[in-house]
Amino acid sequence: MRHARIHPRTLGYLGRALSLELSAVQQYMTQASLAEAWGLPEAARRLREETVEEMQHAERIIQRMLALGVAPNGSHLRPAGVSRNLVDLLLQDSVLEAEIVALYREAVIFCRRIGDRENGDFFEALLNEESAHAREIDDWLASLGVPRYRDPSERAYF
Repeated sequence: MRHARIHPRTLGYLGRALSLELSAVQQYMTQASLAEAWGLPEAARRLREETVEEMQHAERIIQRMLALGVAPNGSHLRPAGVSRNLVDLLLQDSVLEAEIVALYREAVIFCRRIGDRENGDFFEALLNEESAHAREIDDWLASLGVPRYRDPSERAYF
């Protein structure tokens, strides 16, 4: 499925998506180890599952980039979010997931606007999965007594 021309902005979305997904892998992997060290095996298990999901997203993005004839390049890996307790870790995860969702939403809108249905569909599938993932984190936080956010602008940024 090699395209003769792909909009440079679409390539930018793919590169940023890869960077964010790989950052999420690192973050969840680190947090799983922290949870395990704190004696929270169920939290560690759930965070490891998140790691796998994010790795699968990164792999799909890499496959997409290769199919488009470009070399994968996740150029900005963020430091893992660490903290002293599970709630603070999950709040950091919620912020990262909100950023990923926002990126995919923007990419879908852009691709649709320029008539790039194929890449729009690709980003939309990731958007749907990450939106569900963000809701799961918010549900987990709610189960720990943290109120749900009504508006993404209410989220704390670290």
